[in-house]
Amino acid sequence: MKLIFKSLGTVPLRRFLSTVPKPLNPVQEAALEERCILVDQHDQECGFASKRDCHRLVDGKLPLHRAFSVFLFNTKDELLLQQRSSTKITFPDHYTNSCCSHPLYEIEHERKDLEGAKAAACRRLVFELGIPSSQCQPKDLQYITRIRYMSEGDGTWGEHEIDYIFILHKDVALDPNPDEVSTALYIPKSKMNKFLKNLRHPITPWFNLIAQNELTNWWDNLRSLEKVMNHKEIISY
Repeated sequence: MKLIFKSLGTVPLRRFLSTVPKPLNPVQEAALEERCILVDQHDQECGFASKRDCHRLVDGKLPLHRAFSVFLFNTKDELLLQQRSSTKITFPDHYTNSCCSHPLYEIEHERKDLEGAKAAACRRLVFELGIPSSQCQPKDLQYITRIRYMSEGDGTWGEHEIDYIFILHKDVALDPNPDEVSTALYIPKSKMNKFLKNLRHPITPWFNLIAQNELTNWWDNLRSLEKVMNHKEIISY
C-alpha cells in the first residue's frame, strides 16, 4: 500500500473497513507483551501490566495506565494525521493524531513522569513515522496538559489512560512504518472539520475528544502555547 504525504486538498481518501475477521498480526501480538505503567487517578505510578491486560476489557473494566499523544505541526501550521494500520489490534484503520503510544515500564528512564513520557514519545516518533532521532529530541516537545478518558472501543479492546499531550512544531522527514501506519497526511486548519465530517473510517476516541474540546484552541495558539498550557490539573472526559 502506497503511503501518502500531501496536503488534504490533493489527496483522495476513500477506504472501507474490512468486515472479515483477521488473525492477529505477529508483530502486533508480540507488542502486547510490553508493559505499561499503571497509575492512580492522580497519575502516581502504582505498578505495571502488559499492553494486553491494559487494553482487553474484563467485565467492562480496564486498568488506568499512562500514555502520550503527539500533535505534529509543520511550519505551514498543518497538522499531521495518521491512519492506523489495518494490522493494529486496537483501533485498526482508525484515523488519529500524529503519534500515540505508551511509556514502557521496562525502559527505566520512561518511568520518570513527564520526562519519561517525552522520551517514549521520541522513541515512537522514530519507530512509527521514521522521523530521524535528531529531529525529535525531548527538548522539541512542548508539554501542554494531561487528559484522562476511557473508551470500551470495540467491546473487546479499549483504552483507559492518563494521556500526556505534546506539540511538536517543526518540519521533519517522514518514513512511516507500514506495520503501524497505513496513511499519513498534513491537513490545514481550514479543512479539518470537513475532513473529519467526510471520513469513511472512524477516528480514535482520544483524538475525537481532543478534536471536539481542545484542538482549535491549541491550533490558534501555536506560536504562543504558554496561553493553552494546563500543567496543574488532569482534564477528565
